[in-house]
Amino acid sequence: MSHPPVAFITGATSGFGRACAERFAEAGWALVLTGRRRERLEEVEQQLTAKVPIHIATLDVRERDAVAQVVDALPEPFKAVKVLVNNAGLALGAGPAQQANLDDWQTVIDTNITGLVNVTRTLLPTLIEVGRGAAIINISSTAALWPYPGSHVYGASKAFVNQFSYNLRCDLKGTGVRVTDVAPGMAETEFTLVRMKGDQNAHDKLYGGVEPIQPEDVAEQVFHAATLPAHLNINRLELMPVCQSWGGLTIDRD
Repeated sequence: MSHPPVAFITGATSGFGRACAERFAEAGWALVLTGRRRERLEEVEQQLTAKVPIHIATLDVRERDAVAQVVDALPEPFKAVKVLVNNAGLALGAGPAQQANLDDWQTVIDTNITGLVNVTRTLLPTLIEVGRGAAIINISSTAALWPYPGSHVYGASKAFVNQFSYNLRCDLKGTGVRVTDVAPGMAETEFTLVRMKGDQNAHDKLYGGVEPIQPEDVAEQVFHAATLPAHLNINRLELMPVCQSWGGLTIDRD
Protein backbone atom coordinates (compact mmCIF):
# COMPACT_ATOMS: atom_id res chain seq x y z
CA MET A 1 0.00 0.00 0.00
CA SER A 2 1.39 3.40 -0.95
CA HIS A 3 2.09 5.98 1.72
CA PRO A 4 0.34 9.38 1.70
CA PRO A 5 2.43 12.35 0.56
CA VAL A 6 4.50 13.99 3.30
CA ALA A 7 4.56 17.67 4.27
CA PHE A 8 7.37 18.95 6.54
CA ILE A 9 6.27 22.09 8.39
CA THR A 10 8.50 24.21 10.62
CA GLY A 11 7.07 26.43 13.35
CA ALA A 12 4.00 24.21 13.50
CA THR A 13 3.04 25.04 17.08
CA SER A 14 0.88 28.08 16.31
CA GLY A 15 -0.23 30.59 13.70
CA PHE A 16 0.41 29.86 10.03
CA GLY A 17 2.32 26.64 10.78
CA ARG A 18 -0.43 25.08 12.82
CA ALA A 19 -3.08 26.16 10.31
CA CYS A 20 -1.01 24.60 7.52
CA ALA A 21 -0.81 21.35 9.48
CA GLU A 22 -4.58 21.33 9.84
CA ARG A 23 -5.13 22.08 6.14
CA PHE A 24 -2.77 19.39 4.88
CA ALA A 25 -4.26 16.92 7.38
CA GLU A 26 -7.73 17.61 5.98
CA ALA A 27 -6.42 16.48 2.60
CA GLY A 28 -4.91 13.28 4.01
CA TRP A 29 -1.21 14.20 3.97
CA ALA A 30 1.25 12.69 6.41
CA LEU A 31 2.90 15.39 8.51
CA VAL A 32 6.30 16.08 9.97
CA LEU A 33 5.77 18.92 12.43
CA THR A 34 8.59 20.78 14.14
CA GLY A 35 8.79 23.59 16.67
CA ARG A 36 10.56 24.66 19.81
CA ARG A 37 7.63 24.09 22.20
CA ARG A 38 7.19 20.37 22.80
CA GLU A 39 3.91 20.70 24.65
CA ARG A 40 2.40 22.63 21.72
CA LEU A 41 3.59 20.00 19.25
CA GLU A 42 2.01 17.26 21.34
CA GLU A 43 -1.22 19.24 21.42
CA VAL A 44 -1.30 19.49 17.62
CA GLU A 45 -0.39 15.81 17.33
CA GLN A 46 -3.25 14.85 19.63
CA GLN A 47 -5.65 16.99 17.60
CA LEU A 48 -4.70 15.55 14.20
CA THR A 49 -3.35 12.06 14.79
CA ALA A 50 -6.76 10.42 14.29
CA LYS A 51 -6.84 11.89 10.76
CA VAL A 52 -3.34 11.30 9.38
CA PRO A 53 0.08 9.89 10.29
CA ILE A 54 2.08 12.48 12.24
CA HIS A 55 5.71 12.65 13.33
CA ILE A 56 6.70 15.48 15.67
CA ALA A 57 10.19 16.70 16.52
CA THR A 58 11.24 19.43 18.91
CA LEU A 59 13.56 21.63 16.87
CA ASP A 60 15.24 25.02 16.89
CA VAL A 61 15.88 25.61 13.20
CA ARG A 62 18.85 27.84 14.05
CA GLU A 63 20.82 24.75 15.08
CA ARG A 64 22.24 23.14 11.93
CA ASP A 65 23.24 19.85 13.54
CA ALA A 66 19.84 19.49 15.18
CA VAL A 67 18.12 19.99 11.82
CA ALA A 68 20.28 17.27 10.28
CA GLN A 69 19.54 14.91 13.16
CA VAL A 70 15.78 15.40 12.83
CA VAL A 71 15.84 14.77 9.09
CA ASP A 72 18.15 11.75 9.40
CA ALA A 73 15.92 10.23 12.09
CA LEU A 74 12.66 10.47 10.14
CA PRO A 75 10.82 7.13 10.23
CA GLU A 76 10.45 5.40 6.87
CA PRO A 77 6.86 6.52 6.14
CA PHE A 78 7.94 10.16 6.60
CA LYS A 79 11.26 10.20 4.74
CA ALA A 80 10.01 11.08 1.24
CA VAL A 81 9.13 14.70 2.00
CA LYS A 82 7.18 16.12 -0.93
CA VAL A 83 6.42 19.59 0.43
CA LEU A 84 8.53 21.73 2.74
CA VAL A 85 6.78 24.66 4.41
CA ASN A 86 9.42 26.99 5.85
CA ASN A 87 7.23 28.82 8.33
CA ALA A 88 9.41 29.27 11.43
CA GLY A 89 10.18 32.96 11.88
CA LEU A 90 9.65 35.99 14.09
CA ALA A 91 10.14 39.69 14.65
CA LEU A 92 11.39 41.30 17.87
CA GLY A 93 10.81 44.94 18.72
CA ALA A 94 8.99 47.62 16.74
CA GLY A 95 10.94 50.76 17.62
CA PRO A 96 13.44 52.56 15.37
CA ALA A 97 16.71 50.87 14.50
CA GLN A 98 18.73 53.19 16.73
CA GLN A 99 16.81 51.88 19.73
CA ALA A 100 16.88 48.22 18.77
CA ASN A 101 18.49 45.53 20.88
CA LEU A 102 21.35 43.93 18.94
CA ASP A 103 20.63 40.53 20.50
CA ASP A 104 17.08 40.77 19.18
CA TRP A 105 18.40 41.56 15.71
CA GLN A 106 20.69 38.55 15.83
CA THR A 107 17.83 36.27 16.90
CA VAL A 108 15.69 37.47 13.98
CA ILE A 109 18.53 36.95 11.51
CA ASP A 110 19.40 33.52 12.91
CA THR A 111 15.77 32.35 12.81
CA ASN A 112 14.42 33.93 9.64
CA ILE A 113 17.51 33.48 7.50
CA THR A 114 19.88 30.90 8.98
CA GLY A 115 17.07 28.63 10.14
CA LEU A 116 15.35 28.67 6.78
CA VAL A 117 18.63 27.96 5.00
CA ASN A 118 19.46 25.10 7.39
CA VAL A 119 16.17 23.29 6.81
CA THR A 120 16.07 23.93 3.07
CA ARG A 121 19.60 22.74 2.35
CA THR A 122 19.16 19.66 4.52
CA LEU A 123 15.95 18.60 2.75
CA LEU A 124 16.96 19.55 -0.80
CA PRO A 125 18.34 16.09 -1.70
CA THR A 126 15.08 14.49 -0.58
CA LEU A 127 12.91 16.97 -2.45
CA ILE A 128 14.99 16.54 -5.61
CA GLU A 129 14.71 12.78 -5.30
CA VAL A 130 10.92 13.09 -5.05
CA GLY A 131 11.15 15.35 -8.07
CA ARG A 132 8.14 16.32 -10.16
CA GLY A 133 5.41 17.81 -7.98
CA ALA A 134 7.62 18.49 -4.95
CA ALA A 135 7.51 22.01 -3.55
CA ILE A 136 9.23 24.41 -1.19
CA ILE A 137 6.87 27.02 0.25
CA ASN A 138 8.68 29.85 2.05
CA ILE A 139 6.65 32.13 4.30
CA SER A 140 7.87 35.64 3.65
CA SER A 141 6.03 38.91 4.32
CA THR A 142 4.83 42.06 2.61
CA ALA A 143 7.64 43.63 4.67
CA ALA A 144 10.05 42.01 2.19
CA LEU A 145 9.14 44.65 -0.40
CA TRP A 146 7.27 47.39 1.46
CA PRO A 147 9.28 49.16 4.20
CA TYR A 148 7.74 50.69 7.31
CA PRO A 149 9.16 52.30 10.45
CA GLY A 150 10.40 49.68 12.88
CA SER A 151 10.70 46.89 10.31
CA HIS A 152 14.50 47.24 9.91
CA VAL A 153 16.05 43.77 10.34
CA TYR A 154 12.74 41.93 10.13
CA GLY A 155 11.91 43.38 6.72
CA ALA A 156 15.46 42.79 5.54
CA SER A 157 15.31 39.16 6.65
CA LYS A 158 12.09 38.63 4.70
CA ALA A 159 13.64 40.29 1.65
CA PHE A 160 16.28 37.56 1.90
CA VAL A 161 13.52 34.93 1.94
CA ASN A 162 12.02 36.48 -1.19
CA GLN A 163 15.30 36.58 -3.13
CA PHE A 164 16.42 33.17 -1.86
CA SER A 165 13.16 31.72 -3.18
CA TYR A 166 13.74 33.21 -6.61
CA ASN A 167 17.32 31.96 -6.76
CA LEU A 168 16.26 28.49 -5.66
CA ARG A 169 13.89 28.44 -8.63
CA CYS A 170 16.86 29.05 -10.92
CA ASP A 171 19.02 26.34 -9.35
CA LEU A 172 16.22 23.77 -9.25
CA LYS A 173 15.29 24.10 -12.90
CA GLY A 174 14.97 20.65 -14.39
CA THR A 175 14.41 18.89 -11.06
CA GLY A 176 10.63 19.28 -10.99
CA VAL A 177 10.79 20.96 -7.56
CA ARG A 178 8.67 24.11 -7.32
CA VAL A 179 9.46 27.10 -5.08
CA THR A 180 6.91 29.64 -3.87
CA ASP A 181 7.29 32.73 -1.69
CA VAL A 182 4.03 33.36 0.21
CA ALA A 183 4.04 36.91 1.59
CA PRO A 184 1.20 37.78 4.01
CA GLY A 185 0.43 41.29 5.21
CA MET A 186 -1.35 42.10 8.46
CA ALA A 187 -2.32 38.78 10.02
CA GLU A 188 -3.75 37.96 13.44
CA THR A 189 -1.48 35.39 15.06
CA GLU A 190 0.90 35.33 18.05
CA PHE A 191 3.33 37.33 15.90
CA THR A 192 2.74 40.68 17.64
CA LEU A 193 2.74 39.13 21.11
CA VAL A 194 6.15 37.61 20.36
CA ARG A 195 7.40 40.79 18.73
CA MET A 196 6.35 42.91 21.70
CA LYS A 197 7.43 40.27 24.24
CA GLY A 198 3.98 39.46 25.57
CA ASP A 199 2.44 42.95 25.49
CA GLN A 200 -1.26 42.15 25.10
CA ASN A 201 -2.15 45.84 24.80
CA ALA A 202 0.08 46.18 21.74
CA HIS A 203 -1.62 43.16 20.19
CA ASP A 204 -5.09 44.51 20.90
CA LYS A 205 -4.24 47.98 19.59
CA LEU A 206 -2.87 46.65 16.31
CA TYR A 207 -5.89 44.49 15.52
CA GLY A 208 -8.59 46.71 16.98
CA GLY A 209 -11.24 47.77 14.44
CA VAL A 210 -9.73 45.84 11.51
CA GLU A 211 -10.36 42.52 9.77
CA PRO A 212 -6.87 41.04 9.39
CA ILE A 213 -5.73 37.90 7.60
CA GLN A 214 -6.35 34.74 9.62
CA PRO A 215 -3.94 31.79 9.76
CA GLU A 216 -6.43 29.64 7.88
CA ASP A 217 -6.37 32.13 4.99
CA VAL A 218 -2.63 31.72 4.60
CA ALA A 219 -2.80 27.95 5.02
CA GLU A 220 -5.31 27.73 2.16
CA GLN A 221 -2.96 29.61 -0.16
CA VAL A 222 0.03 27.50 0.91
CA PHE A 223 -1.93 24.34 0.20
CA HIS A 224 -3.09 25.71 -3.15
CA ALA A 225 0.48 26.53 -4.23
CA ALA A 226 1.76 23.16 -3.05
CA THR A 227 -0.89 21.12 -4.83
CA LEU A 228 -1.06 22.80 -8.23
CA PRO A 229 -0.59 20.58 -11.27
CA ALA A 230 3.06 19.56 -11.37
CA HIS A 231 3.87 21.76 -14.38
CA LEU A 232 2.79 24.98 -12.65
CA ASN A 233 4.64 27.20 -10.16
CA ILE A 234 3.50 30.30 -8.29
CA ASN A 235 6.67 32.32 -7.84
CA ARG A 236 5.36 34.80 -5.29
CA LEU A 237 1.95 35.21 -3.70
CA GLU A 238 1.39 38.43 -1.75
CA LEU A 239 -1.69 38.67 0.48
CA MET A 240 -3.15 41.67 2.26
CA PRO A 241 -6.44 42.14 4.05
CA VAL A 242 -8.69 44.61 2.24
CA CYS A 243 -8.28 47.04 5.15
CA GLN A 244 -4.52 47.27 4.53
CA SER A 245 -2.89 49.24 1.72
CA TRP A 246 0.14 51.46 1.08
CA GLY A 247 0.46 54.78 2.88
CA GLY A 248 2.72 56.60 0.43
CA LEU A 249 6.11 58.18 1.09
CA THR A 250 6.62 60.38 4.13
CA ILE A 251 8.42 63.75 4.16
CA ASP A 252 10.27 65.25 7.09
CA ARG A 253 9.69 69.04 7.06
CA ASP A 254 11.56 71.66 9.07
